[in-house]
Amino acid sequence: MISIGALLVMFVVGTVLPINLGILAFVATFGIGTAALGLTEDEIFEGFPVKLFVTIVGVTYLFSVARRNGTIDLLVSAGVRLVRGKVALIPWVLFCVAALLTAFGTFTPAAVAILVPIGMNFAYRYKLNPLVVGMMVISGGHAGAFSPLAVSGALVLGMVDKTELHVSPVTLFTASFVINLLLSLLTYVLLAKRPVPLADQDETTADEDEDLAESGRPDWRQWLTLTCLIGLVVGALGFRLEIGFLALAAGALLALVDMKRQEKAVDGISWSTLLLVAGMMTYIAMLEKAGVIEEISEHAANLGTPLVVALLLCFTVAVTSAFASSTAILTAIIPIAVPLLLSSHLSAAGLIAALAVSTTIVDTSPFSTNGALVLANARGVDARRFYRQVIGYTGGIVALGPLVAWGALVLPWS
Repeated sequence: MISIGALLVMFVVGTVLPINLGILAFVATFGIGTAALGLTEDEIFEGFPVKLFVTIVGVTYLFSVARRNGTIDLLVSAGVRLVRGKVALIPWVLFCVAALLTAFGTFTPAAVAILVPIGMNFAYRYKLNPLVVGMMVISGGHAGAFSPLAVSGALVLGMVDKTELHVSPVTLFTASFVINLLLSLLTYVLLAKRPVPLADQDETTADEDEDLAESGRPDWRQWLTLTCLIGLVVGALGFRLEIGFLALAAGALLALVDMKRQEKAVDGISWSTLLLVAGMMTYIAMLEKAGVIEEISEHAANLGTPLVVALLLCFTVAVTSAFASSTAILTAIIPIAVPLLLSSHLSAAGLIAALAVSTTIVDTSPFSTNGALVLANARGVDARRFYRQVIGYTGGIVALGPLVAWGALVLPWS
């Protein structure tokens, strides 16, 4: 319980006081990990999210380069033409594209990594609420994430197939799509008109070169950038190559052919976000290695009647997934849910779908890859106030999302 208490203290201190939560998390990881949990330093370092670190650095660096040479403005202008100037439709276009990508096999963080930088530039350029744009991209990614072709869908269905239970792929996909669509609709209706937390000073230095694509045809640098972006999509989606390394390679190439303009492109990497996410995920990995996360799930499974236990499991995975890997939580929770389903009259399809939705719907958290990408790519906003908005939004989903999933997918069929 010391580790959980420390997590709550860190969360409060890092939110209220002007200190990066990642720093607190790193300090607590080594203090609690070595003193209370008996882990070695090597075991603690194993939890550092190297892949996530490279992904965020690579993607934000590449789009910083693309922003400075005017390519992002080209994409923004093309997107506006696509919706015939109705910029209010841009979040819905991004939602549909994200859902399509993930439904056909793109891992959700990869789809979000591709679309969020473009969406954040749309939001900045056309004064859209960046919270709405970013959250709808994430919801779109999860809307398609449980198709039989998707990574998450194949994972869940594969685990269930090894048991005596049966879950229809159509039920799983439809449940995730409908709930994420409703969440996006509520997000759009309730938040689209809310004021944006603007920064005290606009990003004038970062935007000096962004008017290059305002008119006229793309120059050779912009054509090369577009080619690199297409290569990034093909490599990540078609050949399942690591998107972080691809983005770094593309960004380095573009910087080499345009060194004068790209001298400060590295400033576009959100180092504070990287520190926050890396610190928190290292801390959570330490808890997983020590068995704390699994113990929490098992305690929830031993409480109350089957319907109550199902609700507790939904809340448990939502809370833990807000700080940890959704894939890891799904992998851990489904084996815990199987004995409950075999010994009760609960709907297997309903509970599995509710757990899948509850686990992924909270990936708007700034401690997840998706939420971190939104924070890292937001432009023209007060970073601290925007961080609080993302935290508040995620808190609302953690509080209500599992209840909605349980009420819609478990309760009526049990």
